[in-house]
Amino acid sequence: MIKKIFFLLTLLISNQAIADIYKFIDSGGRVHYTDEPRSSMYKRIIKTSSYRLKMIKASRFRTREINNNYPTVFQSFSNRFSNRSINKNKFSNLIANAAYRNGVEEKLVHAVIQTESAYNASAVSRAGAVGLMQLMPDTARRYGVTNRTDPIQNVDGGTRYLKDLLDMFNYNLGLAVAAYNAGENAVIKYNNSIPPYPETRNYVRQVLALYRRSL
Repeated sequence: MIKKIFFLLTLLISNQAIADIYKFIDSGGRVHYTDEPRSSMYKRIIKTSSYRLKMIKASRFRTREINNNYPTVFQSFSNRFSNRSINKNKFSNLIANAAYRNGVEEKLVHAVIQTESAYNASAVSRAGAVGLMQLMPDTARRYGVTNRTDPIQNVDGGTRYLKDLLDMFNYNLGLAVAAYNAGENAVIKYNNSIPPYPETRNYVRQVLALYRRSL
């Protein structure tokens, strides 16, 4: 009897058993419970309201929908990762040349580009930054970049700007990277420290993590 009660309680709290519960006693006196009776000998002992049953079915449908879409979601993530790797290889020589010409560590330029655009030369931010190194219009003009979507001009201008920031902040990587994100005036405003902007602080952490990972 105790086993039967325990089984019934287990059935009641399971995800499957929130629907109607049916009971059947066979010729040997054994008691069987189910929420999907396959015989007219089962008698309903618990009834779930039609509203709750609809909610359960909807929940199950959403679960199946998520499971069915999982391969698509995974494929989308895989494609983005693959495209980033392809573009990284595609622009590697260009980045190496710009870093060498301007005296900036190649791995630092890579870390900035990966964080800024994930190697997408056509990337455009909500703020209007464009290209691999996400140059703003004023920065582009400052470094003679006439076409921000041109990878050669974009990386050269962005690398020159990064070099100037490193010089300005005595090769303090954290400050230079913060200035690349928020502008040098923001770093100066906060007494040559990383500005207390969540976006900038997260940006600095990500760039430096990528940079150190390549050491």
